[in-house]
Parts: sequence; C-alpha cells; structure tokens
Amino acid sequence: MSPSIRVRGRAELKASRRQRKHSCWGHLVAAPLWPLHGVNLGTLLRTCDAVGACLAVPRHPWVPDALRKGNTLRQPACVHWVGDPLGWLARERAAGSSVVGVELAEGAMRLADLPAARRRTVAVLGHEQSGIPDEAVALLDVAVEIPMVGSGSSLNVAVAGSLVLYKLAGLL
Repeated sequence: MSPSIRVRGRAELKASRRQRKHSCWGHLVAAPLWPLHGVNLGTLLRTCDAVGACLAVPRHPWVPDALRKGNTLRQPACVHWVGDPLGWLARERAAGSSVVGVELAEGAMRLADLPAARRRTVAVLGHEQSGIPDEAVALLDVAVEIPMVGSGSSLNVAVAGSLVLYKLAGLL
C-alpha cells in the first residue's frame, strides 16, 4: 500500500456520516414498483441507506419478508408502501418530483450524462424481464440508459438501481 493511502477504521467512518436517524430523507426515492425477485429489494435497501435515499415498494404479500431478509444493516430503513404504482407516480410528478426511469427507450439519456438530483427525484425501476410498463413510461420526465458492451441487454434491477442512485446522489 502506498504511504499516502490510509485506510479509515469503522469508528472514523461512522463518525463522518449522518448524526441522527431519519424518518424520511425525502430528496431521493428508489422505486422498484414492479419487482420480480425479493433479493433485489434487499440490495436496493442497502444502497438507499448508503446514498441517503428512501425506497418505495409495492404492497405485495412477499415484499415485507424480502425487505426483512435483505436489510443486512439491522436498523429501520425508510420504506414507502405503494398500493397503486401508476397513481403514486402521477401524484409524485404532480407534486413537483422529477421522475427518472431506468429504461432502454428511444431518446434515453446515457447514465454518464445524468446530473445529480437538485430536487425530489423518484428513480423508477421496472420489472426484471419486461421493464417499466408503457403506462408508467408516459409519466417519466426522463429515461436513463446504462450502456453495456456485453451480450446482455440489461442489468438486474438491484445493480441498475444502485448505479443510478449513486449518480443521482452526486456520489459518482
């Protein structure tokens, strides 16, 4: 290791982070509203904590257990329960939130060009196989595409969501 590089210990890292618990960060919300795999929700919950975001999830019977299993931090997280994804997105947009969809769409912005969120922003993530439904695409302010050079056509929701959340939080 280079003499100019110093690894910070857990106590030092903890002291440099937020000093109080929150009930809702409010500024950034990850919204995997059509999830297929519960493990992706747990990964996104961890990323939300890392970037200071909240998680909006649908009221499916299996989602609470997936979040419980995935919350490796073992502390309360900011989770918003959504009964009607399309209605919730429409209300968020009407209230002034920027709605950003992670989707392969014509006219989509490249992830590298996505600016940090300057106001409340909802990052919409679609179904792992079919993406964001057409009715929800109509509610997006912007679509973001994550470039890939491999043979796959997309990343899983947890990885794509994590990349976009870090970019929106201004941490990349």
